[in-house]
Amino acid sequence: MQRLLSIPLLILVILALCRHCPADDRPNIEQLTFFETKIRPVLVEHCYECHAAGAKILQGGLRVDDRGGLLNGGDSGPAVVPKQPDQSLLLAALRYEEFEMPPKGKLPDSVLKDFEAWIAMGAPDPRLAVADTPNRTIDLDEGRKHWAFQPVTNPQAPAVRDENWLLDPLDQFIMARLEAAGLKPVADADLYTWLRRVSLDLTGLPPTPSEIEAFIQDDSPQAFEAVVDRLLNSRAFGERWARHWLDLTGYADMMGTSNNVFAEHAWRYRDYLIDAFHHDKPFDQFVREQIAGDLLPATSPEERAENIVATGFLMVGDVEIVEPDKTKMEADHIDTQVSKIGTALLGMTLACVRCHDHKFDPITTADYYGIAGMLRSSPSTHKIPFGVWSSLNTTDLPETPEQLAARQKLEAECEEKLAEMKTERDRLEVERKSIAEELAQLDQAPKSATDATANEATPTSSDTAPSAEEVTEAQARKEALTNRRDELAGQIRELGSAILHAEFFSSKVPRAYAMRDGDYPADMPIHIRGNPYAPGPVVPRGAIRVASWEGFPEIPAGQSGRLQLADWLADRRNPLTARVAVNRIWQKLFGEGLVRSVDYFGTRGESPSHPELLDHLATRFMRNGWSQKQLIRAIVLSRTYRLTSANDAAAMKVDPENRLFWRMNRQRLDAEAIRDSLLAASGEIQSSDGGPALVYEEVGNWAGRAQQGVNPPSYTHRTPRAGEEFVRTIYLPVMRTNTATHDRLRSFFDFVNPAQIAGQRAQTVVPTQALFVMNNELFRARAKALTDRLLAETPQVDARLEQLWLRVFSRPITDTERSVATTFLVELDSALTEANENASESLKWQELCHSLLASNEFIFRL
Repeated sequence: MQRLLSIPLLILVILALCRHCPADDRPNIEQLTFFETKIRPVLVEHCYECHAAGAKILQGGLRVDDRGGLLNGGDSGPAVVPKQPDQSLLLAALRYEEFEMPPKGKLPDSVLKDFEAWIAMGAPDPRLAVADTPNRTIDLDEGRKHWAFQPVTNPQAPAVRDENWLLDPLDQFIMARLEAAGLKPVADADLYTWLRRVSLDLTGLPPTPSEIEAFIQDDSPQAFEAVVDRLLNSRAFGERWARHWLDLTGYADMMGTSNNVFAEHAWRYRDYLIDAFHHDKPFDQFVREQIAGDLLPATSPEERAENIVATGFLMVGDVEIVEPDKTKMEADHIDTQVSKIGTALLGMTLACVRCHDHKFDPITTADYYGIAGMLRSSPSTHKIPFGVWSSLNTTDLPETPEQLAARQKLEAECEEKLAEMKTERDRLEVERKSIAEELAQLDQAPKSATDATANEATPTSSDTAPSAEEVTEAQARKEALTNRRDELAGQIRELGSAILHAEFFSSKVPRAYAMRDGDYPADMPIHIRGNPYAPGPVVPRGAIRVASWEGFPEIPAGQSGRLQLADWLADRRNPLTARVAVNRIWQKLFGEGLVRSVDYFGTRGESPSHPELLDHLATRFMRNGWSQKQLIRAIVLSRTYRLTSANDAAAMKVDPENRLFWRMNRQRLDAEAIRDSLLAASGEIQSSDGGPALVYEEVGNWAGRAQQGVNPPSYTHRTPRAGEEFVRTIYLPVMRTNTATHDRLRSFFDFVNPAQIAGQRAQTVVPTQALFVMNNELFRARAKALTDRLLAETPQVDARLEQLWLRVFSRPITDTERSVATTFLVELDSALTEANENASESLKWQELCHSLLASNEFIFRL
């Protein structure tokens, strides 16, 4: 407890203070003594911990350790209104009327009466104001001096001494920095390494033996360009780069982390991304569609549907749909949407600005709630009539005449199936009723001859007593009927669940989780400390002012403002959008971005290693129609991208982290590339056109079959899709709380938690990864398939080894490796005791294949 003044000293202080007060406002000795004896000790003991100078967190912005703090109050307004106890929030909190203070327990009524009397007498308080840290004010002009908020420029490529090394203007920026540091780049990678590198980077798949041979045999000047163009034009490119973007969205095929409710329509957004990257949708259009696609014009039903699906960007994240407090759920979901826009598109952290101005960057709560107001004006969730449950909003997608006809055919087939099941259920019900009646009659008959004799003592009808044989037959009949009755009950129960399930999925109308403007768009109040129940001043809808070049455009009446926000994000004058986008592309190709903190361009983030190159790439990006493929093509055809990943001792001393890009960074393949490369090497990979990741119409996948009680249908992934084992990993279901069937690799190799977003995955090296590649059936089955293929197609051992190395490492086998592999096969052959020679041959080659698939050279991209 804070030490109190002694009474004599207290009187001197009081007298000194009173000399400076107007006569009418001067508290008398009795009033000040009342404060010091009745009020101040309570404040010190129960309030100072959270509401005084030195508190770890100043709760509610309220200070009670000086008179000014009480009169000015905190986030909710003045705490004390002198002479008006009923208007004083402090007294209301002590009474537990609005807030409940102190939170550990209500104070005695006698203390409450003291506070009421003290406020009524004018809240006399002799305490001097305690020095406080001045509030941080945000100077936008000063904030714009940070490199990330300055306009994108188009710097001239610097002159370099070694011009022969250059293949692209971007190489000049790299070489200039190397020459300034007294460094030289390492040599170019060999053709095999470059081909495997570019194939994995662009498609997530290694080159096939035929593709390797075609490139090695092509000695034309356009050989590199031909490879890059082939890779960029493949659907595999869209599948690979769509997965990168999904890491920034919190995508999963389940709604939230605390339930098993499936996200029925999430897959449409995944397929939209694959098509967008495959067809090189201009990035500015890509941004506009994801923020406000539902508000954009369209020239066809297909384009309209695509625009609607695109807004899934703001929908597919983790949503706590079982949150009973719907106001809190709305505020939390809006927070994830604002954070997603900030991180994915602007490279800024905005989540903290929900509660207070940014501690380091020139971004205010008004900026946050300016964006949040647009999202609040576009409600994305709704309450459903199942207990406390909510769900994401869906929108019916427009259909072409052909799509409509196909859908109506499916619905008719579903209705026919439903009718058949109901007819069968009715038939079984009739049979069960008949059996129940017969069993009732048997229950009334005597159970034995003894029973019949005993019944003769009682006058009854003239019926003849049953014989022992008849009784035995009756008992056997009853047992058979009972078994059939129980069998029917199970069949009827299963049919009932199947009917409920079929009715639940009877509609085949194509739908998507999508944004749409609400009925009453409006500006939003700031939530004090992020609390939706503590509204502050209303702020106009808008964007981040420090990154704006003029006032935010006026939002037409009845609109949310998302369209204007989308235009602001995709505007060439925006200093962040293009820089963030090209930096992400660079990071995917080199392992590290020019700005290493790829998700954060703020003042506490990394500065760009090559700021002029970053702006050069951003300018090229925008001038070339925001084409991601054109930018990627230029980068992978540059000399910088061709460098080997080998170390150089001199360069390591000067630049051990390779920030100047004097060599290529080695990268461990991510989970998707590892699994897809395994399937490609074994020859088992199958193409896919997308579609639902979960077999949600399979009854066996439903724990509750259909809605029961206050809970919606509960999905359990027991049955994978047919052929799922061999499709690319992007098409496998993403679960929020556990793995599904064929995706366990993700949990071992740094897959982004779908409840989070991250532009750059971690690259850990832990023992469980080695144990997984050695023991998991994924690797063993691929080794077996690869072995079967090699044995069937290549009878000669030397040729088989050559094929094996091409399939796994994308390069020829060396003489040393050939010798080691041959010795390994011979030694393993002598260790095998199987009588079957064919089985022995298969087993030893499986072990060799598995060893290669589990090696670092296969799991890393050099």
